[in-house]
Amino acid sequence: MAFESNKFSVAKKINLPSSDFSIECNVSLGSEIGKILSIGVKAYDENYETLNGFLNYSGVVDLKIIFMTSDGEINSTCHSCNFSSKFESNEIMTGQEAVISLKVVDYSIESISNEDIRIIVNLNQSGICLGENEVNSIGSADEDVCCKNEEIEIIKLVGSKKESFDVESEVNLRENIKKILATESQVLQKNIESATGFVSLQGEVLTRVLYLTDEDKFDSFYVNEPFKEEIEVDGAEKDFIAEAYLSIKESDVSTQIENDEKGQKLTIKVPVCANIKVFKNELVTVIEDLYSTKNEINITTESFENSVTCPSAMIEDKIEGSLTLEEDAPRVDKVLFASGNSVNLTNVYSQDGQIFVEGIAKTNVVYLNDETNSLNSVQVDVPFSFSDKFDCECEGILVATAVVSDVDVVVKKGRDLYYDAKIKVNLNCYYNKVAGIISEASMTEPLPERDYAMEVVFAPSGENAWNIAKSTHVPVEQVTLQNPDLIFPLEQDSSIVLYYQKG
Repeated sequence: MAFESNKFSVAKKINLPSSDFSIECNVSLGSEIGKILSIGVKAYDENYETLNGFLNYSGVVDLKIIFMTSDGEINSTCHSCNFSSKFESNEIMTGQEAVISLKVVDYSIESISNEDIRIIVNLNQSGICLGENEVNSIGSADEDVCCKNEEIEIIKLVGSKKESFDVESEVNLRENIKKILATESQVLQKNIESATGFVSLQGEVLTRVLYLTDEDKFDSFYVNEPFKEEIEVDGAEKDFIAEAYLSIKESDVSTQIENDEKGQKLTIKVPVCANIKVFKNELVTVIEDLYSTKNEINITTESFENSVTCPSAMIEDKIEGSLTLEEDAPRVDKVLFASGNSVNLTNVYSQDGQIFVEGIAKTNVVYLNDETNSLNSVQVDVPFSFSDKFDCECEGILVATAVVSDVDVVVKKGRDLYYDAKIKVNLNCYYNKVAGIISEASMTEPLPERDYAMEVVFAPSGENAWNIAKSTHVPVEQVTLQNPDLIFPLEQDSSIVLYYQKG
């Protein structure tokens, strides 16, 4: 057999189609509702299945609701709302791995009745699918087939792991906590490195604790807990490219307060889920061109895409903005707290060595109005944009996640609220590289027999020995050995002399 079939696999990422949808959440708060003060909303996926053309998954919306009861007490509750959704694309294949991104676009309170509240949450779903595409190539050991080989670089997925771990913080409190109203935890990756059999993952968990003191005053603080985890991943080796997608299941964040002679100590345990992928750059030898000295050959070529993953990068900046209350809203005499802090990235792109980030930061501001001695709340939406140097080695498709910290809201002149916060953005980048390859070849009709012993071929300046040999259906060595005075590529127009054996 003149040709043998070879195969190799390459990593290929595809963007899942972005779309919006709504989830209805019905929550019983356990007490008669006087007023809703703040709602924090997070969403994440739990399980998925990829089939040809479809990705079906289940997810959870976590709600953290702070409210005033009908008798004036401040309470809070956490509620998880389960849902299912799907992606459709002819590029989704059975068995592919996926990274699903869920953003909370907005929410609205549809109805409040006694202890029950109905909330509509608007979500955006996007993400990537990752699979291994099989590429066909050929080889030949036939002495009548002349092959020109080349080495091409491919990227392979060599390891994958999804693992959860706890990041624990201990805080010695300056004052006693009467009641924790809410915790808001976020996670950010700082660095990831591949080593033999594992990856080293570094990052930080940022948790904001909102609470009531013994004097019924609202207060809050941030806990920034760095972590470094070594996660076993089969196939990982030193200097391979690793990437991580991190998430937190808010409903599983736990807090515990202990009292001793020194006061109170708060322990916060945050479960972090890490979705790890490890890629290897590899050189494969393929046939770039071929011909036969005895037969014509039919050649089939095909192109394939290979996804190149770049090292992750992190940038940070500040967000500032303001909101003027509507005329019929009670004036702000004192800001009590801000809760339900979140950030939604709406556009991230690179251009001319810069990264541009656009989005909306959100928070619920609870404030006191002295005239009516009432607690009121308003949602503050702050559009922002900033740019920074783009240190990633390539420019392609960006997958960005962000956290906000040090959120502060102050009032000026009773109706103007000023917001400022810090933002950190983690960037994962990849691009698809297209390459062509000879995937099939077959012998056809024999070449006509030569009835001459010598042939003179006229070749232009710059021509190489391979092209001359291919056009005359002789081995390259015959061209170079029978024309020892010529240097290839040709320095000038030349006559190539070829001798053939007859009989």
